Amino acid sequence: MDQRKSPFNLIGKNIIVTGASSGIGRQCAISCSMMGANVILFGRNPDRLNDTLNCMDNISNHLVYSVDLREYNKVEELIKEIVFQKGKMHGLVNCAGISNTLPLKMITPDKMDDFFHNNVLGSINITKFVTKQSSFSEEGGSVIFISSVMGTVGESGKTLYGLTKGALIAASKSIAIELANKKIRVNCISPGVVETPLSQKAVYSQNEESLTKIKNYHPLGLGQTDDVANACVFLLSDASKWITGINLFVDGGYSAR
Repeated sequence: MDQRKSPFNLIGKNIIVTGASSGIGRQCAISCSMMGANVILFGRNPDRLNDTLNCMDNISNHLVYSVDLREYNKVEELIKEIVFQKGKMHGLVNCAGISNTLPLKMITPDKMDDFFHNNVLGSINITKFVTKQSSFSEEGGSVIFISSVMGTVGESGKTLYGLTKGALIAASKSIAIELANKKIRVNCISPGVVETPLSQKAVYSQNEESLTKIKNYHPLGLGQTDDVANACVFLLSDASKWITGINLFVDGGYSAR
Protein backbone atom coordinates (compact mmCIF):
# COMPACT_ATOMS: atom_id res chain seq x y z
CA MET A 1 0.00 0.00 0.00
CA ASP A 2 1.13 3.55 -0.76
CA GLN A 3 2.06 4.95 2.67
CA ARG A 4 0.23 8.18 1.83
CA LYS A 5 -3.04 6.23 1.64
CA SER A 6 -2.54 4.49 4.96
CA PRO A 7 -4.50 5.93 7.91
CA PHE A 8 -1.48 5.19 10.08
CA ASN A 9 0.89 7.59 8.31
CA LEU A 10 1.94 10.95 9.79
CA ILE A 11 3.04 12.55 6.54
CA GLY A 12 3.08 16.35 6.77
CA LYS A 13 1.99 16.44 10.41
CA ASN A 14 3.85 18.76 12.80
CA ILE A 15 4.35 16.94 16.11
CA ILE A 16 6.06 18.07 19.31
CA VAL A 17 7.73 15.40 21.45
CA THR A 18 8.91 16.36 24.93
CA GLY A 19 11.55 14.34 26.74
CA ALA A 20 13.02 13.53 23.33
CA SER A 21 16.61 13.28 24.57
CA SER A 22 16.33 9.65 25.72
CA GLY A 23 14.17 6.60 26.33
CA ILE A 24 10.55 6.55 25.21
CA GLY A 25 10.64 10.20 24.08
CA ARG A 26 13.66 9.54 21.84
CA GLN A 27 12.01 6.55 20.21
CA CYS A 28 8.73 8.45 19.74
CA ALA A 29 10.60 11.18 17.86
CA ILE A 30 12.41 8.62 15.69
CA SER A 31 9.25 6.61 14.97
CA CYS A 32 7.24 9.71 14.11
CA SER A 33 9.92 10.78 11.64
CA MET A 34 9.85 7.32 10.03
CA MET A 35 6.11 7.75 9.49
CA GLY A 36 6.60 11.10 7.75
CA ALA A 37 6.07 13.65 10.53
CA ASN A 38 7.92 16.91 11.02
CA VAL A 39 9.05 16.56 14.62
CA ILE A 40 9.90 19.28 17.13
CA LEU A 41 12.14 17.81 19.82
CA PHE A 42 12.06 19.21 23.36
CA GLY A 43 14.50 18.17 26.08
CA ARG A 44 16.98 19.54 28.59
CA ASN A 45 20.21 18.11 27.19
CA PRO A 46 21.23 19.59 23.81
CA ASP A 47 23.85 16.93 23.07
CA ARG A 48 21.43 14.06 23.63
CA LEU A 49 18.75 15.85 21.62
CA ASN A 50 21.17 16.05 18.71
CA ASP A 51 21.91 12.35 19.15
CA THR A 52 18.18 11.72 18.73
CA LEU A 53 18.03 13.97 15.69
CA ASN A 54 20.87 12.07 14.03
CA CYS A 55 18.84 8.84 14.33
CA MET A 56 15.80 10.32 12.58
CA ASP A 57 14.65 10.25 8.97
CA ASN A 58 14.75 13.50 6.97
CA ILE A 59 16.84 15.39 9.53
CA SER A 60 16.31 18.78 7.88
CA ASN A 61 12.55 18.57 8.48
CA HIS A 62 12.84 18.71 12.28
CA LEU A 63 13.57 21.29 14.96
CA VAL A 64 15.42 20.90 18.27
CA TYR A 65 14.89 22.98 21.41
CA SER A 66 16.82 22.58 24.64
CA VAL A 67 14.34 23.76 27.26
CA ASP A 68 13.16 23.01 30.78
CA LEU A 69 9.37 22.69 30.69
CA ARG A 70 9.25 24.28 34.14
CA GLU A 71 10.19 27.58 32.48
CA TYR A 72 6.52 28.15 31.79
CA ASN A 73 6.70 31.56 30.11
CA LYS A 74 9.61 30.50 27.92
CA VAL A 75 7.59 27.53 26.68
CA GLU A 76 4.80 29.83 25.55
CA GLU A 77 7.23 31.94 23.50
CA LEU A 78 8.81 28.84 21.96
CA ILE A 79 5.44 27.55 20.79
CA LYS A 80 4.83 30.86 19.00
CA GLU A 81 8.25 30.62 17.36
CA ILE A 82 7.66 27.03 16.26
CA VAL A 83 4.29 27.85 14.71
CA PHE A 84 5.89 30.76 12.88
CA GLN A 85 8.55 28.44 11.45
CA LYS A 86 6.60 25.23 10.78
CA GLY A 87 2.93 26.18 10.78
CA LYS A 88 0.30 24.95 13.19
CA MET A 89 0.69 21.75 15.16
CA HIS A 90 -1.09 18.42 14.62
CA GLY A 91 0.16 16.55 17.66
CA LEU A 92 1.91 16.63 21.02
CA VAL A 93 3.49 13.72 22.91
CA ASN A 94 4.20 14.52 26.56
CA CYS A 95 7.05 12.15 27.47
CA ALA A 96 9.11 14.35 29.80
CA GLY A 97 9.15 13.27 33.42
CA ILE A 98 11.12 11.87 36.34
CA SER A 99 10.85 8.69 38.40
CA ASN A 100 12.19 7.17 41.59
CA THR A 101 11.37 4.70 44.34
CA LEU A 102 10.79 6.44 47.65
CA PRO A 103 9.06 5.11 50.78
CA LEU A 104 6.30 7.19 52.34
CA LYS A 105 8.43 8.12 55.36
CA MET A 106 10.96 9.81 53.05
CA ILE A 107 8.43 11.99 51.19
CA THR A 108 8.67 15.73 51.87
CA PRO A 109 6.70 18.71 50.56
CA ASP A 110 9.72 19.74 48.49
CA LYS A 111 9.92 16.31 46.84
CA MET A 112 6.18 16.39 46.10
CA ASP A 113 6.53 19.85 44.60
CA ASP A 114 9.44 18.70 42.42
CA PHE A 115 7.54 15.68 41.13
CA PHE A 116 4.42 17.68 40.31
CA HIS A 117 6.38 20.36 38.47
CA ASN A 118 8.26 17.78 36.40
CA ASN A 119 5.57 15.17 35.76
CA VAL A 120 2.32 17.15 35.72
CA LEU A 121 2.56 20.93 35.58
CA GLY A 122 5.08 21.07 32.73
CA SER A 123 2.94 18.77 30.58
CA ILE A 124 -0.33 20.55 31.30
CA ASN A 125 1.27 23.94 30.66
CA ILE A 126 2.68 23.06 27.23
CA THR A 127 -0.59 21.35 26.31
CA LYS A 128 -2.45 24.58 27.09
CA PHE A 129 -0.27 26.58 24.71
CA VAL A 130 -0.03 24.01 21.92
CA THR A 131 -3.81 23.53 21.75
CA LYS A 132 -4.61 27.22 21.47
CA GLN A 133 -6.50 28.14 18.31
CA SER A 134 -3.50 30.12 17.10
CA SER A 135 -1.19 27.11 17.51
CA PHE A 136 -3.15 23.99 16.57
CA SER A 137 -4.40 22.90 13.17
CA GLU A 138 -8.05 23.52 12.35
CA GLU A 139 -8.12 19.94 11.05
CA GLY A 140 -7.68 18.73 14.60
CA GLY A 141 -5.14 16.23 15.86
CA SER A 142 -3.92 14.43 18.95
CA VAL A 143 -2.37 15.02 22.37
CA ILE A 144 -0.80 12.13 24.27
CA PHE A 145 0.32 11.97 27.90
CA ILE A 146 2.75 9.20 28.81
CA SER A 147 1.46 7.99 32.16
CA SER A 148 2.30 4.62 33.75
CA VAL A 149 0.69 1.50 35.14
CA MET A 150 1.67 3.06 38.48
CA GLY A 151 -1.04 5.65 37.85
CA THR A 152 -3.71 2.99 38.43
CA VAL A 153 -2.06 0.19 40.41
CA GLY A 154 -0.05 0.26 43.61
CA GLU A 155 3.54 -0.64 44.38
CA SER A 156 5.65 -0.10 47.48
CA GLY A 157 7.75 3.05 47.22
CA LYS A 158 5.85 4.44 44.23
CA THR A 159 3.54 6.88 46.01
CA LEU A 160 5.07 10.03 44.52
CA TYR A 161 5.48 8.66 41.02
CA GLY A 162 2.07 7.01 41.01
CA LEU A 163 0.16 10.05 42.22
CA THR A 164 1.64 12.23 39.48
CA LYS A 165 0.95 9.65 36.78
CA GLY A 166 -2.58 9.20 38.11
CA ALA A 167 -3.04 12.95 37.92
CA LEU A 168 -2.23 12.86 34.19
CA ILE A 169 -4.85 10.17 33.60
CA ALA A 170 -7.51 12.15 35.46
CA ALA A 171 -6.61 15.44 33.76
CA SER A 172 -6.53 13.93 30.27
CA LYS A 173 -10.16 12.85 30.48
CA SER A 174 -11.39 16.36 31.26
CA ILE A 175 -9.09 17.90 28.66
CA ALA A 176 -10.45 15.41 26.11
CA ILE A 177 -14.00 16.62 26.74
CA GLU A 178 -12.95 20.26 26.65
CA LEU A 179 -11.04 20.02 23.37
CA ALA A 180 -13.37 17.68 21.49
CA ASN A 181 -15.10 20.60 19.78
CA LYS A 182 -11.71 21.52 18.27
CA LYS A 183 -11.33 17.95 16.95
CA ILE A 184 -8.34 17.49 19.25
CA ARG A 185 -8.17 14.00 20.74
CA VAL A 186 -6.52 13.57 24.15
CA ASN A 187 -5.36 10.19 25.45
CA CYS A 188 -2.95 8.59 27.91
CA ILE A 189 -0.63 5.67 27.41
CA SER A 190 0.32 3.68 30.51
CA PRO A 191 3.45 1.60 29.95
CA GLY A 192 4.70 -1.11 32.25
CA VAL A 193 8.43 -1.33 32.82
CA VAL A 194 10.27 -0.43 29.62
CA GLU A 195 13.98 -0.93 29.21
CA THR A 196 15.33 2.63 29.15
CA PRO A 197 18.25 4.49 30.75
CA LEU A 198 15.78 5.61 33.44
CA SER A 199 14.67 2.07 34.31
CA GLN A 200 18.25 0.81 34.28
CA LYS A 201 19.02 3.25 37.12
CA ALA A 202 15.99 2.15 39.15
CA VAL A 203 16.44 0.41 42.50
CA TYR A 204 15.09 -2.90 41.20
CA SER A 205 17.66 -2.97 38.38
CA GLN A 206 20.55 -2.99 40.85
CA ASN A 207 19.61 -6.37 42.30
CA GLU A 208 19.14 -9.55 40.24
CA GLU A 209 16.44 -10.92 42.55
CA SER A 210 14.45 -7.67 42.41
CA LEU A 211 14.85 -7.43 38.64
CA THR A 212 13.60 -10.99 38.19
CA LYS A 213 10.58 -10.17 40.32
CA ILE A 214 9.77 -7.13 38.15
CA LYS A 215 10.17 -9.19 34.97
CA ASN A 216 7.77 -11.79 36.34
CA TYR A 217 5.12 -9.09 36.75
CA HIS A 218 5.07 -8.81 32.93
CA PRO A 219 3.74 -11.98 31.24
CA LEU A 220 5.19 -10.83 27.90
CA GLY A 221 8.46 -9.65 29.44
CA LEU A 222 9.78 -6.13 29.84
CA GLY A 223 8.91 -3.64 27.14
CA GLN A 224 11.05 -1.92 24.54
CA THR A 225 10.77 1.76 23.70
CA ASP A 226 9.31 1.03 20.27
CA ASP A 227 6.41 -0.84 21.89
CA VAL A 228 5.26 2.47 23.38
CA ALA A 229 6.29 4.56 20.37
CA ASN A 230 4.19 2.41 18.04
CA ALA A 231 1.16 3.02 20.25
CA CYS A 232 1.89 6.75 20.08
CA VAL A 233 2.05 6.63 16.28
CA PHE A 234 -1.39 4.99 16.26
CA LEU A 235 -2.92 7.61 18.57
CA LEU A 236 -1.32 10.44 16.58
CA SER A 237 -2.56 9.08 13.27
CA ASP A 238 -5.96 9.34 11.62
CA ALA A 239 -6.42 5.62 12.31
CA SER A 240 -7.47 6.62 15.84
CA LYS A 241 -9.75 9.51 14.84
CA TRP A 242 -12.65 8.18 16.96
CA ILE A 243 -10.62 7.58 20.12
CA THR A 244 -10.36 10.14 22.89
CA GLY A 245 -10.27 10.17 26.69
CA ILE A 246 -8.80 6.69 27.06
CA ASN A 247 -5.89 5.30 29.03
CA LEU A 248 -4.18 2.71 26.84
CA PHE A 249 -2.18 0.10 28.75
CA VAL A 250 0.98 -0.95 26.92
CA ASP A 251 2.37 -3.11 29.67
CA GLY A 252 3.13 -6.67 28.56
CA GLY A 253 0.19 -7.92 30.61
CA TYR A 254 1.19 -6.24 33.91
CA SER A 255 -2.32 -4.90 34.56
CA ALA A 256 -3.94 -8.27 33.76
CA ARG A 257 -2.51 -9.80 36.91
